[in-house]
Amino acid sequence: MQLSDFAEAPNLVSLFLRRADALGSKPFLWTKPEGHWVAISWQEAARRVCILAEHLRAIGLKQGDRVAIVSENRPEWCIADLAIMAAGCVTVPAYTTNTARDHLHVLQNSGARAAIVSNPKLASALLPAVVKSDCCEHIITMESLRAGQGGFQVHDWSPLLEGDASAARSAVDARIAGITRADLACIIYTSGTGGAPRGVRQHHGMILTNIAGTVTVIAEDFGWDEDEAFLSFLPLSHAYEHTAGQYVPIGLGGQIYYAESLEKLAANIEETRPTIMVVVPRLFEVLRTRIVKQAQKQGGAASWLMGRAVGLANRRASGRRSATDPALDLILAPTLRPKIRAKFGGRLKALVSGGAPLNPEIGGFFQAIGITLLQGYGQTEAGPVISCNRPGAGIAMETVGPPLPGVTVRIADDGEILVRGELVMQGYWENPAASEAVLQQGWLHTGDIGEFDAKGRIRITDRKKDMIVNDKGDNVSPQKVESMLTLQPEIGQAMVAGDRRPYIVGLIVPDSEWADAWAQARGMPGGLEGLQDDPAFHAAIRAAVDRVNAELSVIEKVRRFALADEPFAIENEEMTPSLKIRRHKIKERYGDRLAALYGG
Repeated sequence: MQLSDFAEAPNLVSLFLRRADALGSKPFLWTKPEGHWVAISWQEAARRVCILAEHLRAIGLKQGDRVAIVSENRPEWCIADLAIMAAGCVTVPAYTTNTARDHLHVLQNSGARAAIVSNPKLASALLPAVVKSDCCEHIITMESLRAGQGGFQVHDWSPLLEGDASAARSAVDARIAGITRADLACIIYTSGTGGAPRGVRQHHGMILTNIAGTVTVIAEDFGWDEDEAFLSFLPLSHAYEHTAGQYVPIGLGGQIYYAESLEKLAANIEETRPTIMVVVPRLFEVLRTRIVKQAQKQGGAASWLMGRAVGLANRRASGRRSATDPALDLILAPTLRPKIRAKFGGRLKALVSGGAPLNPEIGGFFQAIGITLLQGYGQTEAGPVISCNRPGAGIAMETVGPPLPGVTVRIADDGEILVRGELVMQGYWENPAASEAVLQQGWLHTGDIGEFDAKGRIRITDRKKDMIVNDKGDNVSPQKVESMLTLQPEIGQAMVAGDRRPYIVGLIVPDSEWADAWAQARGMPGGLEGLQDDPAFHAAIRAAVDRVNAELSVIEKVRRFALADEPFAIENEEMTPSLKIRRHKIKERYGDRLAALYGG
């Protein structure tokens, strides 16, 4: 397999089938259904893709028809995605956390004629939307589902995988010969941090360019091995996992393991021994907290070593150096770091962070404990990967690295990051006004503010539309302040506000473990509800906020704060499935409480 494969591949299905023909009986997709890992081979996956594609055509789907997928990460997701494209149709991934209202928006906006759903629980939210829609005619169920009333047909998954494999492959080969890199592959709906999701039109060349650039980084900086393995756990309906967690492994000829759950992720990492993992910053924050707490509980040498590693990371993040740091590196190398690497499977090349900005202190922590962490940058509208840290270019955690090969980036006069190349979308689905607003003269206007450093690495300084502008016209980065707050042991989550106001205020979610321990030490019941009105509890949170304020400028300081009633979560619609906070949703719920912090 050569890097030229990506330049030559006319579409994603051709790339997959080329890999399947070369790798044959080697394992491809792994799950753990009954306590042990089982694999589907490349050739078996290709057989299922081609036969399912022909059944999709047989039930009446035509070239260009949209087909939604509502499923947790599993082999069938990948097979369905490829089969939809092999049938000449367009995939419409939908989040498993969608409400019936969300599903109706996606179905109606995309005009999806069919939907593939994995289980009855997910179908319970999807089917009411299908009934109300005026476009969805077919439901394909991976697990048995009782047919309901409505103007649609229900098809079981298993019979759609049976048929003449040779004839199906011939039909698929003939069909995809007419699919070009410019043709639409999927419509991925943004996760809606600021309002109703918009459908991003991702064409085949867009994703193929992302694969080529990412594989180049892996091949040149880490080496391209025959046994590359990825552990998939971020939602495949998100562009980051869809490209980096599914199609990059396909491009590499690697294996994909599907994590059982977020709760079992740590155990799955040790079992599957991935070589590459794609992760979002929120998970890094959680992992850092857990790793530090485990070491502290062990006490003795483990706690001492972890303390030294944290100190080393903090100094590096702030640009400071100690004369003893080289000696400390020598101590950590044979002691702490091998044990940490073993917890990550022992052969991990890199964790790749994307989806939101990463606090440099978090990145420095993982580097200090011996885990290579690369911060990437991108948007759904760009495939989604635009740039990534590379060891060969020098990893600087305050940057997101240089642009990937084949990507052109420039900084506009107002500091906005502009992107051009085959990775840029052709526009939003059925939304020309929104498309024209971000696509101007071939450049994607990202809405992010940034700059290049001396080595050509991109440094993101803020999100243009999230910027807080106070009543004096000063700009404040909310993400910077929030990330610093959540590094405090007392604070689990935070959102700051202050647009057109005299100062910054915060909404704080206390760390649950810390809050329970605090209450227990005082003989009080745990849980946030019983602590909301306790002055001593507020004073403890105030002390944490003040520690952060000591490192902030005057305009960035959090002058006053309120406590949230519960954690921000996907379930209460205050976080996206990729674990970014939904500011508009939080402000809708807590607007009065935030206003009260200003005396109004």
